[in-house]
Amino acid sequence: MVALSLALNVLAAAGPLGEQPPAQAQPAPDLVLRCAKVLTMDAQDRVFSPGMVAISDGKIAWVGPCRELPAEVRVIDAPESWASPGMIDLHSHVQTGSWGDINDMVLPTNAELRASAGYVPSNRLVRQALAGGVTTLFGIPGSGTSISGFGLLYKTRDDSDYAGTVIADPGGMKVAQSHNPERRGGDLGLTRAGLYWILQREVARARALNELGESDPRLAGLQAVLRGELPVLIHCAGNDGAEKTVRMWRIENSTRSVLSHGSFDGWHVAKFVADAGMPVNHGPRTMNWILGYAEGRIVGTAAAYVAAGVPDFSLNTDAGVIPQEELFLQGSMSARLGADAYQMLKAVTIHPARAFGIDDRIGSLEPGKDADVVLFRGDPLDPRSCVDLVLIEGTIEYDRRRDGQRF
Repeated sequence: MVALSLALNVLAAAGPLGEQPPAQAQPAPDLVLRCAKVLTMDAQDRVFSPGMVAISDGKIAWVGPCRELPAEVRVIDAPESWASPGMIDLHSHVQTGSWGDINDMVLPTNAELRASAGYVPSNRLVRQALAGGVTTLFGIPGSGTSISGFGLLYKTRDDSDYAGTVIADPGGMKVAQSHNPERRGGDLGLTRAGLYWILQREVARARALNELGESDPRLAGLQAVLRGELPVLIHCAGNDGAEKTVRMWRIENSTRSVLSHGSFDGWHVAKFVADAGMPVNHGPRTMNWILGYAEGRIVGTAAAYVAAGVPDFSLNTDAGVIPQEELFLQGSMSARLGADAYQMLKAVTIHPARAFGIDDRIGSLEPGKDADVVLFRGDPLDPRSCVDLVLIEGTIEYDRRRDGQRF
């Protein structure tokens, strides 16, 4: 993408470039990647062109401009590649390898359910995601009920088990506020007002238990959310659903909450969302195409949310709605529809990590963080760029030359 390429060239030429490599007296790194560009996605938006990423014990040891290295250091030379942090998707359903994730629809709330019960590590869909540069996923239950249960955060390793892939279980709660959990029949779930009441009742019960210092096994996860110990991802769409989500989970309850989807005409309340300080995890629809026919225009909804000042704006695929390996394309199309391309790269790396409070470990290429690195043959958001190499915690998990082109 020309816009991103130009932006990065400007950044690379804009004065002092980042931290210096460690002193010679320090132990040599296990591996060094030498690339055409290194996109750190750190707080200073540092870009090294060309640059190096040094890895020790599965962590990033240092990042910086190219320099001389001891002869014994293992180096991967990739003079045509751009190094980027591994991509992160906070709204994914590929953890079972099919459409078999938990989606219990007997009761309107299921705060006791765990998506990890159906987790199949390194399944076919996860391996596809890996080949697309996606290294971390939040695998969640379906959206058939108002509280769907709890998801797990895991790495997309090529051949591993639960212990070798899972970051956190539970990694956060999944709520469906609108556009899916509405229920047929005579119960309160028939209307949005009823759904709101059901959620408020469960929240009130969990809050009361917290105040008493007691715990209910069925509500223990929700109690942790209300104590700020776990994030909550809320599925909603439309401006009414987005407004209710923000009011309930951010303003009334002050949880570490993330609005997911926010599609259709949800962008109309973007300023309200931004003023409340609530991150948005947008997708899989990233344009207002239905109402666009009536309005005579297409609205790039990612651009609208970012322009309103929404913090830590991120993108999702809702995979398998959109194939998990095409997370990068959500950024590409959002840029095509008016969003800043560099911000869209942040929307699939550091922003989802910050929104979920896991940015101390992943999301950017900085010393001490997991060495989750992707080498793209060019701009990461350009559909013409293939993924050459993916490392997770310093281990090469996908090598296009070794493993073949997967998609």
